[in-house]
Amino acid sequence: MALRTVDEYKQSLRDGRAVFFRGARVADVTAHPVIGLAVEHAGTDYRMAEDPRYEKLAVVHEGGARYSRYYQIPRGAEDLLARKDLIAAATREGGTLVVLIKEIGTDALLALTIMGERMSAAGKLPYRERIRDFYLHCRDNDLAVAVAQTDVKGDRALGPAAQEHPDYYVRIVEERRDGIVVRGAKVHTSVSTNANEIIVLPTRAMRPEDRAYAVAFAVPANTPGLKMIASPHGSAPKDPFEHPLSARHKMMETLTVFDDVFVPRDRIFLQGETEFAGPIALTFVRFHRYTAVSYKLPLLELMAGAAHAISEANGTLRAAHVRDKLTQLAAYHTTVRGLIEHAAMTCTIEEGVAVPNTLLTNVAKYHFAHNYHQAVQIVQDLAGGLLVTAPAAEDLTSEATCDYVLRYLGGAKGFDAEKRLRLLNLIGDLTASDFGGYQEVLAVHAEGGLEAEKLQAYREYNFAQHAAYARRLAGIE
Repeated sequence: MALRTVDEYKQSLRDGRAVFFRGARVADVTAHPVIGLAVEHAGTDYRMAEDPRYEKLAVVHEGGARYSRYYQIPRGAEDLLARKDLIAAATREGGTLVVLIKEIGTDALLALTIMGERMSAAGKLPYRERIRDFYLHCRDNDLAVAVAQTDVKGDRALGPAAQEHPDYYVRIVEERRDGIVVRGAKVHTSVSTNANEIIVLPTRAMRPEDRAYAVAFAVPANTPGLKMIASPHGSAPKDPFEHPLSARHKMMETLTVFDDVFVPRDRIFLQGETEFAGPIALTFVRFHRYTAVSYKLPLLELMAGAAHAISEANGTLRAAHVRDKLTQLAAYHTTVRGLIEHAAMTCTIEEGVAVPNTLLTNVAKYHFAHNYHQAVQIVQDLAGGLLVTAPAAEDLTSEATCDYVLRYLGGAKGFDAEKRLRLLNLIGDLTASDFGGYQEVLAVHAEGGLEAEKLQAYREYNFAQHAAYARRLAGIE
């Protein structure tokens, strides 16, 4: 058992995996001008384990061994809070962009650990041991793990087996003595281009006729037939002065194709048991939305902090409407943080694993997503139109333009033109760039959309108890 260095992590990615960017196969993801930036960003989780400032938070010492805290199975609220703190710290180091290279994979492993126990109790004996062995394989080798869950779906009104195209959901096309062959595609697969392992989970509940689609498994990223088509969004070269966040930090997503991929028997975690497909999907979401809110906290911190800083630079900090808007941002951040911390403190223990309070987690995620665009509007309002009309980085170095920029774009005392432009560029990158658009779409769709969060909150809330109280006060027996 050993923690890997960043160089060891990078070396593990040079394995012949089939990654495509703008139609061309990528020979080495670590050297690619776009995906290589994502590799550097993902290295944050490995660097933090070596950093004395984070070692206590990032590393677990257990029985003389050391392993990443991400792989710690939480046994109570304290473990969940430490996980939240590590995710938030890594996201701060990542310039408000979640690292996710160990976060999402361990969300899936925690869910599978619980479901393995439940399937074993139901007589599905092999799965618990396979899941345990795979968990130890990932933990003890300090692996980077992605999760492919969202099927491409085709006609959303139809179930998997009813689709005109049989491969809109990943399915088993052949069962062998030593494993299975799967075909289909998953979409929105984050960090897959630079992960070591890909865990595949069901995306929804299944009916008996969907047996071929009720499948969960894990394969190495270089498995024959596994092909990753990378999204080019936000891939244009960026100047670090104009884009202080997105010029340094990047996360890749892929359309992940399973072109008759063979999965060995010991890597199969569900094979045709439709009654467990939905519970596996939902159990993963219970952990992953907790991770989602944890990594949104640094983003909300930056929104409030940048809004305050630019108001100070603009000389508007004393205006009543400015303070009102800053208070809204502070309340927004504090509410989301309080909800997710309370979700940890009121966790349940299921099959020996601490699970964050599902109602509070979904309310926290919904509150974040529902209010994010309003927060963007507030920050843009306080910053001003220079977010999209300011001069370029070159204008600060050109003899022909530099003096004009420095003379005319200064702000309040203590904020010369360069300082003010740096703040404006930070806010512009965060809210008015392709990176800003990326964050806005993530707010709505990542880890489940608004309706999914509302539905889960509705299911978890105890309406029956409170309706009974209302009837009693109304005098209804």
